[in-house]
Amino acid sequence: MFVTDCRREFYDVIVSQRVLLLVASDVDALCACKILQALFQCDHVQYTLVPVSGWQELETAFLEHKDQFKYFVFINCGANVDLLEILQPEEDTYFFVCDSHRPINIVNVYNETQIKLLVKQDDDLDVPAYDDIFRDEEDEEEESENESDGSEPSDKRRRFEEEVIERTMKRRQRREWEARRREILFDYEQYEYHGTSSAMVMFDLAWIMSKDLNDMLWWAIVGLTDQWVQDKITQMKYVTDIGILQRHVSRHNHRNEDEENSLSIDCMRIAFEYDLRLALYQHWSLYESLCNTSYTSANLKLWSVQGQKRLQEFLADMGLPLKQVKQKFNSMDMSLKENLREMIEESANKFGMRDLRVQTFSIHFGFKNKFLASDIVYATASLMESIEKEGPETTNFIKALDSLSRGNLDKLHQGLDLAKKQLRAIQQTVASCICTNLVISQGPFLYCSLMEGTPDVKLFSKPISLCLLSKYLLKSFVCSTKNKRCKLLPLIMAAPMDVEQGTVIMVGIPPETESSDKKNFFGRAFEKAADSTNSRTLHNHFDMSIIELKTEDRSKFLDALISLLS
Repeated sequence: MFVTDCRREFYDVIVSQRVLLLVASDVDALCACKILQALFQCDHVQYTLVPVSGWQELETAFLEHKDQFKYFVFINCGANVDLLEILQPEEDTYFFVCDSHRPINIVNVYNETQIKLLVKQDDDLDVPAYDDIFRDEEDEEEESENESDGSEPSDKRRRFEEEVIERTMKRRQRREWEARRREILFDYEQYEYHGTSSAMVMFDLAWIMSKDLNDMLWWAIVGLTDQWVQDKITQMKYVTDIGILQRHVSRHNHRNEDEENSLSIDCMRIAFEYDLRLALYQHWSLYESLCNTSYTSANLKLWSVQGQKRLQEFLADMGLPLKQVKQKFNSMDMSLKENLREMIEESANKFGMRDLRVQTFSIHFGFKNKFLASDIVYATASLMESIEKEGPETTNFIKALDSLSRGNLDKLHQGLDLAKKQLRAIQQTVASCICTNLVISQGPFLYCSLMEGTPDVKLFSKPISLCLLSKYLLKSFVCSTKNKRCKLLPLIMAAPMDVEQGTVIMVGIPPETESSDKKNFFGRAFEKAADSTNSRTLHNHFDMSIIELKTEDRSKFLDALISLLS
């Protein structure tokens, strides 16, 4: 059931209990976790944190801890499946689910006792009515009364005929109801999409309790920016939520300009900005950032010789010397940096890049440390999916979580270095896929498969990296192809997962159109294609549009998908 009062129905309930936190491996979940941890620290709540990257780990964690804990908090996992069926909990176990995945499973919505959903009330959920999905089991085969009370046989026959007609009517009504139920459920569950960021939901809770700090606000901003960077929400939703957070930023970072109230330079300040849509440009060189940002790379077609020429023309139009552009942003001439945004934006408009400016937030502490929210997202995601083996599997998760704290700047800078490598790898892979025509039209969708031995292929066995690559590749392909029909198609991307076990990881993403509502139908399509062909698939990810598949089953699985979606 939906929680209407987060403080009374959620926080006040768990504040005196031992709690198990199950946190998914994405940046928004980490930010929500940081906010909740800060609240728990305020109130001395005992908790255990367990990172989970998929359903199997979630089930294992629950089985290991179900005897010690009665209260479980799920962050960015658990909303879109029937938790009671999967986990089979005892009756005195309670699940609090804060998850941005939609649609929410219908059983979770209408379970009044054990499942509490922490969801922003303004979200448009379109949940079907209870009576359309559930009905009380009636004993339809009622035994006819065979009383031998001496009544005429004709009376018995008439009564029997009436009962037969009544039973037939009931059966027909039930069949009609079941057909309507299937239709309603299909419409409701057909598309996968994302609601309000979990970090924002947790920040709302802190705000209601008057315990919101500037750090918590920053984590909420990073959680929302993660949804935008990963292309999980529409531009309209992003701008709306930015507006909500902007009011909080004004409240927390209000400054009186007189001498007495001026803050120390070491204090943390958050500011709203219209900044450039260039990845990590303040920690890189402007040239590298232009080359490795999906938006500029796709629009300038930088994988071609012509595209490289256009980049040179673009830089010349701005009047920026190559020597300045290719050195670290921090080392550029101050005179150039002062009007840089306006210069870039003016030239970008001439080159057809009208959306190069974006609403975002920046954080300052100390003289040197200024970061944009997107910088933090790239750095944290790269730490979490780092392919360098260091200790147990949870090491990357803990590192990523630590990098969100102000005191761990060394980890954040390590994340920024990894993010640069990741963005370079993505752009090189996109260029090679387009130049070697690896993106094939399969009819209802585009398909691209990375071969074993491709450079950086190991990086793309990780879900966030593969999704980023898929989105960058589709953007670039749409800009490069002359086929109008292909511009409207979704993309399925496959990469080697585990060579020894012979598995590939596959992701499906919706078409790259202006009016795209970010709804993804591949989750259900993958399930149906796997069932109809008996393909050996593993639907282990919290995003249903990401699956693992046996390499030898790939062709029959794709054939089934083509016939299903045609």
